[in-house]
Amino acid sequence: MQQPQTYQDVTLITPTAPMSPAVHGGRAKCLQRLIRLDMPVPTTLALSFDAVLRCAKGKLPDMQALLAPFGPDPLLSVRPSSQDPDWGGPGAILNIGLNDATHAALARRVGEEAATALYVRFVQSYAVHVARLDPDAFDFPKMKDSDALRVALDTYEFEAEEPFPQDVAVQLSEVLRSMARAWDGTSARLLREAKGAPVDAGLGLVVQALALGVGADESGSGVIQFVSSSDGQPQVTGRYLSQSQGRDALNGRDGAMFLTSDPRGQGLEDICPAAFAALIHYGEICRARLREEMQIEFTLENNVLHILDAVRVQRSSRALVQIAVALASAGIIPREEAVMRVPPNALSEMLHRQVDPAATRDIIVRGIGASPGAATGRIVLSAAEAQASAARGEPCVLVRRETTPEDIRGMHAAQAVLTMRGGITSHAAVIGRGLGVPCVVGASDLTIDRKRSEIVAPGGRRFAAGDIITVDGTTGTVLAGAPQMLEATLDDAFQTLLTWADDFRDIGVRANADTPTDAQTASNFAAEGIGLCRTEHMFFEGDRLGVMREMIFAATADDRRVVLDRLLPIQRADFIKLFSIMDGRPVCIRLFDMPLHEFLPYDKPGQRDLAEQLAMPLTAVTDRVQALSEYNPMLGMRGVRQGIAIPEIYEMQARAIFEAVACVTGQGLSVQPEIMIPLISAMREVELIKTRIDSVAAAVQRETGIAFAFKLGVMVETPRAALRAQDIVKYASFLSFGTNDLTQMTYGLSRDDAGRFMSAYVQQGVYEEDPFHTLDLEGVGELLAIGAARGRAGRPDVVVSICGEHGGTRAAIGFCRSQKFNYVSCSPFRVPLARLSAAQLTLADRAAADGRQAAYTQMPMK
Repeated sequence: MQQPQTYQDVTLITPTAPMSPAVHGGRAKCLQRLIRLDMPVPTTLALSFDAVLRCAKGKLPDMQALLAPFGPDPLLSVRPSSQDPDWGGPGAILNIGLNDATHAALARRVGEEAATALYVRFVQSYAVHVARLDPDAFDFPKMKDSDALRVALDTYEFEAEEPFPQDVAVQLSEVLRSMARAWDGTSARLLREAKGAPVDAGLGLVVQALALGVGADESGSGVIQFVSSSDGQPQVTGRYLSQSQGRDALNGRDGAMFLTSDPRGQGLEDICPAAFAALIHYGEICRARLREEMQIEFTLENNVLHILDAVRVQRSSRALVQIAVALASAGIIPREEAVMRVPPNALSEMLHRQVDPAATRDIIVRGIGASPGAATGRIVLSAAEAQASAARGEPCVLVRRETTPEDIRGMHAAQAVLTMRGGITSHAAVIGRGLGVPCVVGASDLTIDRKRSEIVAPGGRRFAAGDIITVDGTTGTVLAGAPQMLEATLDDAFQTLLTWADDFRDIGVRANADTPTDAQTASNFAAEGIGLCRTEHMFFEGDRLGVMREMIFAATADDRRVVLDRLLPIQRADFIKLFSIMDGRPVCIRLFDMPLHEFLPYDKPGQRDLAEQLAMPLTAVTDRVQALSEYNPMLGMRGVRQGIAIPEIYEMQARAIFEAVACVTGQGLSVQPEIMIPLISAMREVELIKTRIDSVAAAVQRETGIAFAFKLGVMVETPRAALRAQDIVKYASFLSFGTNDLTQMTYGLSRDDAGRFMSAYVQQGVYEEDPFHTLDLEGVGELLAIGAARGRAGRPDVVVSICGEHGGTRAAIGFCRSQKFNYVSCSPFRVPLARLSAAQLTLADRAAADGRQAAYTQMPMK
């Protein structure tokens, strides 16, 4: 049996020294890899996490033993080595060991000016970061180095009440203690925990012989990388500060030359071609052996190259995908690892415009980022104004207290949507994600002053209609003005990565698509079908809203049928487009599910306009609006209840669907229609609706002479439907869990109002996460599991899925895989993220089954 590896508190880094990123940190382990690759790395020691923790408590290692590998009068640097570079850490301290004696010796070797500049920098750094003295007291911007050194030493003695330490052991011990305590401080701990670090995350330290980058011949320091950080394409970039550039180079200020030949001046390639060629070679070695694109930090000392460090190239989301695909295409990493290297959120950033990270952000208010991406436009306060603005070709941002179905046309016209109320599954959020429109909801600190046509932000800031703002749906912020943007980029690497992901995932991914435009987007993102088409949203297009209102005011069933006959060809045309776009992929159409009062205007001006359109007295309109109003419309007359009480609506929709099926089938296209009944709570509801739909299907087949098949299923949105699924599947061939309403009913929460207190609940640990944002696996998840199990008990071949907004989240996909669901359905712009998440979860499970570490994780790297 293999003995467990033992590690020393202080380790001289050699090719064979026992080292681990979990013990010494990523930087230390990476340096060992560079040494193994025969790169010219200076002598380096690594302090383990435990050793650094003891340093923070004042228990330092034997300093003489630690200094022994560096020889007499060493010059050293100390850098942090955390397990994950994103967790941060204290800044590096350079030039340790400089004192009056070593300064004089160094001056004889490299010149007085260079030696003095380095000594000044060390005194300043030590005073501020180790002794914690006032930084302003050590700022000498216009002073000669020789004068600055004298003043710095005198100031240190005055401020610290002791001379500047001359013993390298004392200097090094204080640096180690200071960096260890900085990591252990409360602020540093909170910052790294916010980035995902565990509470007990450790810090290692790396002590390295200083490669000065100064000398009689060509000397300097620089960094080099071999791909672009913005797009990941091959490109040599970086900087080189030559000693010949004088004091600015020694002080790390502006004046860096280019690495390659450039019309603006010589680069390192020209002045030291051998060193440049070696760096290119080392980059190729890193790529092939470390299986990563690395940025190399180096120095030249008298034309001799030293490699100080190597870190993963910082990269945008686009570059992240490009690099992963390029490495896999070159055979350096397997495709599985390429898929695992890309977090799904990186795809979200590529799908939408984003605010440039370097841009200045003047934040007006914060809310909930409900639909990712960023857009800039002029403020409009109504859907009509948004449509008028779009007609003029002026980008606009629709600002509403909350949106209703009546606002859909305005949301289509707007570049972004901002609401004061609502949560992650509110109307604005759901429609915004479906349209791919950036959306921020729940900005409760914002108010609308309608009399002045202004919005009022915290602090009393006012923005009038027509003022330009930017909505950042990725971060949930609203910005003043028009910051610089980064455009969406869907390149070949994006498509390649998702094609690979599809090869690995074991659960289907469909899209929620309400219109032909949504369906086309879903098809472009390779959705395997439509898992939810909310037909009521179709009634807000063009002149359909007026016809729908006429139907609501019709006095009898026959009158309603007359009006609905005008809607039938419009709905049929929509379904024909959907079936044609999806080209043989299944299309699941949910029958009408919306309280009728939401089609009616709620304000007096709107009601007056409606009275004129219908040639009715205003009192008749207001009376009808009042009659349709409900105390709790989400639990009232909607869904299947309307289908039973007002059967004409479902009959018209069923006929429109089946006539569309017959039309497309007659054109030689393949169709897989699925009809879904919403808000089911009892088996008898399904039986009644099924009887009517079967009757319509038979009639259309007789009239057209075209035979077709279809599936009928239910949307499980009530707890009772989940509990009675075994009975319901007697009449339903599929169960699609609508987790938005199911969560609402399980918790007894209004998804539109929960945002008012949800943050307090999460902060105080009542809920671990907002259940409308992250699927509640314990409560709602148990209902899903019960419903799926009982459904299969009643019909073994029943198809089970979820189609709520949770469907695109990683947690929900993982849960659905564990319960053997057939597919998930989500907003079109979430489809790529769902495809990637499903693949990553599948690969992680395969790796766990094989007894390996997390699936195909990349080598620990700084």
